Amino acid sequence: MVLDRTPDADVRDLPGIAVRWADSKFAFWNCITFTEADAELDLVTRRLSQAAEIMRSKRLPGFLWLFEDLLEDETRAALPAAAERAGLDLAFSGIGMAGDLLPIPEPSHPDLTFVRVTTDEQLQSYADINSRAYGFALEDGRDGLVGSTLWKTEVHAYLGLRDGIPVTCAGTVETDGCLFVVLVATDPQWERRGYGEAVTRKSLYEANRATGLTRATLHATAAGAPVYPRIGFKPNSPIHFYNLKA
Repeated sequence: MVLDRTPDADVRDLPGIAVRWADSKFAFWNCITFTEADAELDLVTRRLSQAAEIMRSKRLPGFLWLFEDLLEDETRAALPAAAERAGLDLAFSGIGMAGDLLPIPEPSHPDLTFVRVTTDEQLQSYADINSRAYGFALEDGRDGLVGSTLWKTEVHAYLGLRDGIPVTCAGTVETDGCLFVVLVATDPQWERRGYGEAVTRKSLYEANRATGLTRATLHATAAGAPVYPRIGFKPNSPIHFYNLKA
């Protein structure tokens, strides 16, 4: 996703830290995460400072993605204070999920028609739905997606159309022998109608048919988390997203 935006993206695996930074206006493509398991507080404190230093060196903002289950219990309890000392604010939290849930029946929804994203116009609609759902400027979402060949060919990206108007979207991509669900969103005015679940099922269904893969993973926001267990996903690690203090 990051290299798709620019071949000059910062993609590095440092000791205990993975950097995937496109320097895109779409902040989800600018990310750092910790990779060590059972990390103790002293080590995590150093890593937080390293991550903050890297983030400060970048032109555009992004997130430190921190998977709580990689930390020791003592470290989890001390994390908020340690992050604050490093100059980081908690932006929002979510949860990782996974499941051996495929194949699933071909999905449908009485309000929706599903179309695969194959044009820049459709990809812009996909970006705009995400921007509205996550509170980004439309320009920022478009910077993250419009013009992408990857999203029109390798990602099983689908729009859900209500009366011909795109109102919901979901993508699924093959990675490391499983499927990863990415950028599920519904236009806020059409929430709580089952649209997000339906289009996610469609994306998974088509990705499974194309690849034969049966295991899927995702990162859910707190707001979206209730949807995915209904499909068959099981929660695993809480995820905390940090940005630099203003």
